[in-house]
Amino acid sequence: MITNRFVNQSIEYIMQHLDEEISVEDVANHCHFSKYHFSRIFKAETGESIYAFIKRLKMEQSAFRLKIEKNKSITEIGFNYRYSPSNYSSAFKKHYNISPAEFRKGMNTSFVNHPIFPDKLARFKSFAEYNQRITIQEINDLVVIYERHIGNYIELGKNWCDFTEKYKDYLQADTLLIERSYDDPSITSIEQCLYDVCMTVDENCSLDNVTTIPGGKYAVYQFEGRIPEIFAAFQGIFHIWLPGSGYEMDARYGFEIYRAVDNDNMCFVIDLYIPIR
Repeated sequence: MITNRFVNQSIEYIMQHLDEEISVEDVANHCHFSKYHFSRIFKAETGESIYAFIKRLKMEQSAFRLKIEKNKSITEIGFNYRYSPSNYSSAFKKHYNISPAEFRKGMNTSFVNHPIFPDKLARFKSFAEYNQRITIQEINDLVVIYERHIGNYIELGKNWCDFTEKYKDYLQADTLLIERSYDDPSITSIEQCLYDVCMTVDENCSLDNVTTIPGGKYAVYQFEGRIPEIFAAFQGIFHIWLPGSGYEMDARYGFEIYRAVDNDNMCFVIDLYIPIR
């Protein structure tokens, strides 16, 4: 878990400015630290240098855009993350061992390998099947207590138990339990996925680890099933529903609201929120 609030602030800053030229010094200045001192703090918390973190996120977010924005050229997507065409291709190939064109061509429209449960395939449904379970909603900002993690989603259950026990005094009848995901585990190494476990709280909460999940327009998919099927649902939305929907995913990050949990059978009812425009 990332416990340093300045490191969490810096991560927020980086994710909000991935489409810009941001330097280590920019990040340190944002948190009011010297570049060298904050670089040590950041690496101690995340296991990566600030420079490596920025570089990796730019590459992985661009790969995600290659997957979901099929109408945009590779050059345009690379440029959106401040890469020239030649630099983008070489940097992408260095990171993924294939070119951006090969990566996009290899996007399968019927299934993907499951990164968390390697013995399973995440198979997709038809556009109509996804569409009948999706509603378009405008929501308000959500103020939440959060704890941020980098690592394998397989640890999520324990993280949730620890989190709800720690903040049990803040649980109310209308509290929402939310997981906020920043990475696609079919693109980002499963050991480097960034995610938050959250619960809604009154906007006047005085804890340091309070943030706001931005409201706006979301496509909301109602999921009912077991843990391995959640990844398949997300991937189906990205591969099948989104390209045919007429909507685009915007720069906000998606999240899930847990509506019902059956721990004995490991079954869940979850609303998956995809930010759109």
